[in-house]
Amino acid sequence: MSVVTDDNNWGILPLVAELRGLRLQSLQNRQRLQHPPKLPAKKILRDIVDNLAAVLFPNRLGLPDINDEGIDYFVGHTLDSVMRQLNQQIGLELQFYAQQQGLAQDSQPQSVQITRAFAATLPSIRLLIDSDIQAAYEGDPAAHSADEVLICYPGIYAVIHHRIAHQLYRLGAPLVARVIAELAHSATGIDIHPGAQIADSFFIDHGTGVVIGETAEIGRHVRLYQAVTLGAKRFDKDDNGILIKGSSRHPIVEDRVVIYAGATLLGRITIGHDSTIGGNVWLTHSVPPNSFISQAQVRS
Repeated sequence: MSVVTDDNNWGILPLVAELRGLRLQSLQNRQRLQHPPKLPAKKILRDIVDNLAAVLFPNRLGLPDINDEGIDYFVGHTLDSVMRQLNQQIGLELQFYAQQQGLAQDSQPQSVQITRAFAATLPSIRLLIDSDIQAAYEGDPAAHSADEVLICYPGIYAVIHHRIAHQLYRLGAPLVARVIAELAHSATGIDIHPGAQIADSFFIDHGTGVVIGETAEIGRHVRLYQAVTLGAKRFDKDDNGILIKGSSRHPIVEDRVVIYAGATLLGRITIGHDSTIGGNVWLTHSVPPNSFISQAQVRS
């Protein structure tokens, strides 16, 4: 083995020493975490969501040859398998966070509790998605049937994921929820944080580039078009310069609001009910009910 030299004055010798120190530090970290907990798996969660969608809509998203006599068996059998898998993934999340906090605890009772509570929300999730499908069918003249909306529309695909993810987020499985949200984001370009609160009859038309932040609140019968952002205007920090988590920093959109393509709404502002926000508007202040906001009005 040849000796490392620094004939060309590249500063190699101190770099070698610094990299050696980083390797040793990394090795010590690995030794302290000899058995790091596994994280929830994207592939398994993708299968879980697909199967949950099939349970909710067995005639359209279930088995291709399913008949009326076999639907209940299919739903029950699939639910049993899905809930077992979901319980395992939630357990992995709880174990991970426990170890991050230096705690040694059995996560199984809590994961079972969360999974059971989530299962109880499935009928309400189905009702919400039904309202979303109907809103899309009524709001898009290109839609020929509710079935077309369910199996074709990226907005509905993203909303199905959100309805599932939001309940898991609310019940105490935020990492599993976030993975589910990002699966829809990757597939559709629609980025909805699972913490966002969205009422019934929600319609995202086209959808690519839509961003909805964690603390956004959206009322009933709201319609968004592509590239709409409901984002934060600024991020508050504490006295040490660290971002404050969980503060309400995204818009509130009241009932029956329409927001057209490319509009950007930032901060904890309120868009009054029955308002229309035009395309490409940049809005950082609240507007009263029944408003119509266009680019010219915002700039004046």
